[in-house]
Amino acid sequence: MSASALPAPFENARVGVIGGSGLYAIDGLSEVKEVQVDTPFGTPSDQFRLGRLNGVDVVFLARHGRQHHLLPSEVPYRANVWALRSLGVRWLVSVSAVGSLREHLRPRDMVVPSQFIDRTMQRPQSFFGDGCVAHVSLAEPFCQRLSECLARAAEAQMPAGHHLHRGGTYLCMEGPAFSTRAESELYRSWGCDVIGMTNHTEARLAREAEIAYASLSMVTDFDCWHNDHDAVSVEMVVGNLRANAMATGPILQQLMESLRESFPESVAHTALKDALMTAPQAVPQETRRKLDLLTAPYWGSLGES
Repeated sequence: MSASALPAPFENARVGVIGGSGLYAIDGLSEVKEVQVDTPFGTPSDQFRLGRLNGVDVVFLARHGRQHHLLPSEVPYRANVWALRSLGVRWLVSVSAVGSLREHLRPRDMVVPSQFIDRTMQRPQSFFGDGCVAHVSLAEPFCQRLSECLARAAEAQMPAGHHLHRGGTYLCMEGPAFSTRAESELYRSWGCDVIGMTNHTEARLAREAEIAYASLSMVTDFDCWHNDHDAVSVEMVVGNLRANAMATGPILQQLMESLRESFPESVAHTALKDALMTAPQAVPQETRRKLDLLTAPYWGSLGES
């Protein structure tokens, strides 16, 4: 749908970008202002940078904070996603570092994955609970249309000698330590393609918040399974991250140019339509207030009652 044809709930919608390790700002962002958002789920990772990129309203957040002070397990995922939705974000792009579990996915290549396996253990994974039950569909955890737009933009701007790979399974581990060799081989036997520490938690919450989600996963290493390459280290990751981070600016600018012409409709935008199981009158008032941002399209806003 073109920007001029956006339905009423999307007229002032924004595109969100979450920057992972190595990406703490977006090149080319103009008319920038910073805002702090208070949420019912705590304080987000950092202030949000609001601006325009190629004519599109964009909200940027550094996932681990601009000083990179948050472990993957410590990232306030619920606060981050709730705040992005409160700022009008309905399309969200993650830029993240990953390890490769496949020979053909080389360091400094990029992947737009299509599936997840979750191995995290220490994170809240839902906005719901406390008297309100919802079951969203995660069969296709990434928005296929936004992922296609992102893949086309990345292919158009990929540095010479590097490649963009479409699809594949992202194994989300708890961290912060990297895998053992046995774990790395296990994940390969499961058919996983890349390994990271953050995206599944975000994607699950984004679906509950009715935000379309896609990931630009930047390969930095071969984890520890590859006998012909050193096991992953921080030094290796940082070196390849710097090279990849330089390429993200042109990719994001290309993506915004595409989105400016046509924002993709997404099944994520109505994910709660048939997912809410608890009758609104049975939900405790405190829980209703926390969830009002998400449930208002279906239950009406508490501010209007």
